[in-house]
Amino acid sequence: MPTVTVNKQQLFDLLGKTYSQDEFDELTFQFGIEIDEDTTEEALKLGEEPEFKIDIGANRYDLLCIEGIAQSLNEYLGRAEAPKYTTVPATTKLIIDKSTEEVRPYAAAAILRGISFTEKNYSSFIGLQDKLHSNICRNRSLVAIGTHNIDTVEGPFHYKGIAPKDIKFIPLNQTEEFTADKLIEFYKTPEQKNNIGRFVHLIEDFPVYPVIADNNGVVCSLPPLINSEHSKIDLDTRNVLIECTATDKTKLEIVLNQMVAMFSRYCEKPFTIEPVEIVSEHNGQSRTTPNVNVRHMDASIKYINSALGLEQSAEEIGKCLKKLSLHSTPSTEDSDVLHVDIPITRPDILHPCDIMEDAAIGYGYDNLPKGEKLSNANFIASALPINKISDIFRIASSQASWLEVLPLTLCSHDENFKFLRVEDDNTKVVKLANPKTLEYQVVRTTLLPGILKTVKENRKHSLPIKVFETGDVVFKNLAVERKANNERHWGAIYVGKNSGFEIIQGLLGKLMQTFRTSWIADYGAAASTRGYWIEQDDSLSTYFPGRGAKVMFRVKEGAEPQEIGHLGVLHPEVMANFDIPYAASYVELNAEVFL
Repeated sequence: MPTVTVNKQQLFDLLGKTYSQDEFDELTFQFGIEIDEDTTEEALKLGEEPEFKIDIGANRYDLLCIEGIAQSLNEYLGRAEAPKYTTVPATTKLIIDKSTEEVRPYAAAAILRGISFTEKNYSSFIGLQDKLHSNICRNRSLVAIGTHNIDTVEGPFHYKGIAPKDIKFIPLNQTEEFTADKLIEFYKTPEQKNNIGRFVHLIEDFPVYPVIADNNGVVCSLPPLINSEHSKIDLDTRNVLIECTATDKTKLEIVLNQMVAMFSRYCEKPFTIEPVEIVSEHNGQSRTTPNVNVRHMDASIKYINSALGLEQSAEEIGKCLKKLSLHSTPSTEDSDVLHVDIPITRPDILHPCDIMEDAAIGYGYDNLPKGEKLSNANFIASALPINKISDIFRIASSQASWLEVLPLTLCSHDENFKFLRVEDDNTKVVKLANPKTLEYQVVRTTLLPGILKTVKENRKHSLPIKVFETGDVVFKNLAVERKANNERHWGAIYVGKNSGFEIIQGLLGKLMQTFRTSWIADYGAAASTRGYWIEQDDSLSTYFPGRGAKVMFRVKEGAEPQEIGHLGVLHPEVMANFDIPYAASYVELNAEVFL
């Protein structure tokens, strides 16, 4: 949840009223934000201006600056109407070269003409960029924002991928000209590591770096790192070019919309934006950005009333929605349908349930009825089926005298592969793009590294050590949108002066007995029987040769058997890699097959 710092008196001036502490706490609470800190007492001692530190919902990008907070609160209080954003004909182009595809393929831009900066709104302008960068932009990995004094450069502008040694410019707040490769080295110095240096990993490994330049080849910015000193903005700047580059087109449009929506109020013609024509050379497509048209969504009046326990008319619901910047009109064709217009400031509205939530905020949560009017709504939570299966594993394991452990899901690459004597074929493991430490490089694909690290830290305890874990592992899956799948596993280890293979196999037997699954001694003859068995598998290099096996399971009679796990005596090299001077046996199962 981001925290926005605003000048207390400036906010009250924008709201047209000076609130007491209790009054403002109540207002923000009802609206859905929260005062984290009021610095009045400390500021008075230091002779500074008091400030509010306000906690904002992570999905409300329009509230990340004082302009957005004041506008939204004034609409909530009925003191202001939602702004109507307009555009003038585009006069400038941003041409995207095909060479950007491999590094940051998307770009968009807009121009604010006749803008009037003061020290306070200029600071807010820069602050909003920082908040967006650390929030929706995910530290510039998804979107990076650049702002330029358009009077110092000449359009059309070009967005290209250029070899680092061929990029030369003076970066913002510097006096020396750098090539891009030298600039990367400069930002990797200890003095810059926690500033711009923390973003260099986003482009440093690419053969070309993204560059925005004007028609004369003057570099405006090297996204996502730094703007050029040549086109920097200051308090005297009147015309501002806002450009955004991105790896995510949806986030790109949201970020640009927020920037122009918040600060077009300071233009000579308030809330008027000059769009930029975006031309993609590689496919010949052209579009103008930003798109300030409202979105349309339909919501059911019955659904809203049912969820809130109310019996409001379309007009009454519309009044509640108006407080949250949403304009609505009843459908002329269906009395149950409400047509809702969603402005560019509200990208968080994704579903009719979001409209219902805003109707509740507009009505007032404290005013919603309690008791029998909500009796038809089902608010009873229940556990996911996989969590019930996990609990069965936990109870059965603890009954067998094993202790549960809870290691971390992240581990080093070596712990997940090399230490287990396994090769990484790059098809399964999810790797962190920018790990902060070598200890957390990948998301585990097996429970074994965490369990062995737990045993390592407790190896001085009395033997035998018998522990288990029920938790998620993660596998890469490019076929789904999120590119990865979680899978619930159960794993247990026996560590002692001897391997205890018979003990770990006995634990497996108890677990299968708990799930009403029989052992099949002659699985070849019993081809149609439901049950489980183990088959020796020497390809499991984590185990001692001849002492590793895969666990096979036939879900129901006549079904094809499937491999659901493995067990065996761990290889001495594996134990040595984790500094454990004992023998051990291990078993791991995919718990999801029991659903």
